[in-house]
Amino acid sequence: MQTAILKSSSNNDLKLLIELAKKMGIKAKILSETEVEDIGLYYAIKEGRTGQSVDADSFIKKLRK
Repeated sequence: MQTAILKSSSNNDLKLLIELAKKMGIKAKILSETEVEDIGLYYAIKEGRTGQSVDADSFIKKLRK
């Protein structure tokens, strides 16, 4: 399975593309802003994972700076 993500400033153009995709038998969905942010956060976390533990106290101190 392959996935394509399209972003447009025109709602009408995006709706037209979604309609065309559905007519072609391609599943299509318009994502909410929250869903897009969640996907971005997922990839940021996935990329940032190192498998190493972090000292909680030093982490909190760095956040407070």
